Amino acid sequence: MSTTAAEETSSGGFLGWIERVGNKVPHPAIIFLALIVGVIVLSAVLAWADVSVTTEVAEAEETGVSQDYDAGGSSYPSLDHEPEQAIPEYDVRTETIEVESLLNGDGIRYMFTTAVQNFNDFGVVAVILVAMIGVGVAEEAGLIAALIRKMVQVAPAGAITFIIVLLGGISSVASDAGYLVLIPLGAAAFASLGRNPLVGIAAAYAGVSASFFVNILITPADGIITEVTNEIVAGVAPGAEPLNVTNNFYFAIVSTLFTAAVMTILTERYIEPRAGRWDPAERPADAPVDHVPAGDELAHESRGLRLSGIYTLVAVAIICALTFIPGAPLRNPETGEIFGNSPFMSSLLLIISMLFLAAGLGYGRGSGSLTGSTNVINAIVKTFNGLGGLIFLMLLIAQFIAFFNYSNISNVVATQLADLLGSADIGALPLLIGFILLVVVIDMIMPGVIPKWAIIAPIFIPLFYNLGIAPQTVLAAYRVGDGPVNVITPLMVYLPFIILVCQRYRASAGMGTVISMMLPYTVVVLVSWTLLFTGWYLLEIPWGPGSPVQLE
Repeated sequence: MSTTAAEETSSGGFLGWIERVGNKVPHPAIIFLALIVGVIVLSAVLAWADVSVTTEVAEAEETGVSQDYDAGGSSYPSLDHEPEQAIPEYDVRTETIEVESLLNGDGIRYMFTTAVQNFNDFGVVAVILVAMIGVGVAEEAGLIAALIRKMVQVAPAGAITFIIVLLGGISSVASDAGYLVLIPLGAAAFASLGRNPLVGIAAAYAGVSASFFVNILITPADGIITEVTNEIVAGVAPGAEPLNVTNNFYFAIVSTLFTAAVMTILTERYIEPRAGRWDPAERPADAPVDHVPAGDELAHESRGLRLSGIYTLVAVAIICALTFIPGAPLRNPETGEIFGNSPFMSSLLLIISMLFLAAGLGYGRGSGSLTGSTNVINAIVKTFNGLGGLIFLMLLIAQFIAFFNYSNISNVVATQLADLLGSADIGALPLLIGFILLVVVIDMIMPGVIPKWAIIAPIFIPLFYNLGIAPQTVLAAYRVGDGPVNVITPLMVYLPFIILVCQRYRASAGMGTVISMMLPYTVVVLVSWTLLFTGWYLLEIPWGPGSPVQLE
C-alpha cells in the first residue's frame, strides 16, 4: 500500500474523524490547566448548591502496622510506603459525602499549601525516572535493538502480536514495567518487521491496560479487594464463609488468555490495516535512525549479547539470593511470603530497571558501544533530557488529581450512579451487565481499582447477595468493567508517556492518534469479555477453587 493510500485509510470513517479532531485539541498541558480551572469552579458551584450523597463505605481499621508494599491501582502507581496494615481490616459505615469548595478559605489554603506536596506525592514521576535509568542505558548501548532483532529471528512473525499482548497482560502484576518497558518494545519490534510501529504501541498498550485486573498470577490487589469484600459480606451474612484471593482465579486465567487472543485478532484484522504502512519520513528529524548491523558489527553485537547475558545472570543470582533464601531481606519480614505483600513485589520496578542496567552495561562493554563510566552517565542524562516536557505535564496532572479528590466530586458522582443502578428492578444477569457498564462509566473519572470498589461494593455486594448471587460473581463482573476504558480515559497517568513514544515514529501524533487507535480495543474487549462473563455465569462454572456462581 502506498503512503497516500495509507493516509486515506487512516483518515477515513469515524475513527479518522476522532484522530483529526483529537490532534487539533490544545497541548495536553493546556487541557489539564483548563481541567484544573473547571474543577475549581465546579466545586464551588456544587458546594454552594449543597450537593451531597449518603452511602455506606468500606474503611480500613487501624489495627496494626506492617509495611505496605503495593498501591493496588490500575493507573495510579505510588512510592508511598508509610507503615500501615498490609491487608487491613475494613469496617462498613454510613457516611455523608459532601462536595468541598476549592474557592472558600479552606479550599484556597489547600491549593496554595499543597502544590509542592501534591507533585512530591505523585509517585508516577519517580517511577518513570527510576525505570528509565536501566532502560535508557540499554537503549543507548544498542541492546534493545539487538534483542529485538534476535526475537524477530527466533519467533514466528505471526506470533509477535500475541506475544506482546500476552506479556502486557501478565505485566499488570507490576503495571509500571508494562507501561514503561513493553510499549516502547512493541513499537520497536513492529518497526523491525517493517510493520507500523504505532500498531505495536497500540497492541502493547492494550495488553497492559485493557484487561488490567486479571492475570495468570495472584496479585497484591487481589488480596486487598478480597478483604474489602469479606468485610462487607460479614455485615450481610455474619456466618458466611469468607472469600480468599483465589476466588476468581480460574476466570482470571481464562480472561487473560481470552482477551489477549481477542486483542491480537483485532490488531491484525482491523487496527493494522486501518493504520496502513508506516513511512519512516514521518519520524521527527532528531529521532534515532534504525541501523542494521553487518560484518564486524554483527560480531561485536554477538559478543555484546553474550556478555549481556552473563551480566544479567549475575544480577539475577544476586536478586535470587536476596529473595529466595529463608529470611532474605526481600521477603515479607513477618510472613516470609515473596509474591504477595513483600519488599520483592514493591521493588519489582527497581529490580527490572537494574536488570536492564546490568544487561545494558554488559552489552555496551562487549560490543564497544559504551566505553567508560562517562558514556554510561551520558546515556542516562540523554534519556532524562527527553523527559522534561513529560515531567512538566505530570506536575499539572498531580494538581488536577489532588484538587479533584479534595472536592469529592468523583465520589459523589460514582455513588449516585451506583445508587441509580442498584435501585433498578431487573433480573440478576441484566443487573450484573448493568453493573459492568456502571464500572466502565466510573472508570473514566476514577481509574483506580481499589477506590472504585470501596465505594460501590457496599451497595452491590448486599444487593446481589439478597438475589442469591455470590460475592465472587460480583467481583468477576467488576474485573470485566474495570479494564477496557483504561486505554481511552484522559485521566490515565501514562497517556502523556504513550503519546511521547508515538511521536518518536510520527511527529504529528497526539492524543487523538492514541484515542482513535485504542477506542476499538475498548469496544471490542468490553463486548467480547462481557459475553465470556455471561456464558460463564449461565453455565455456572466456578470462578475459582470453591467459588461457585450462585450462593450455596
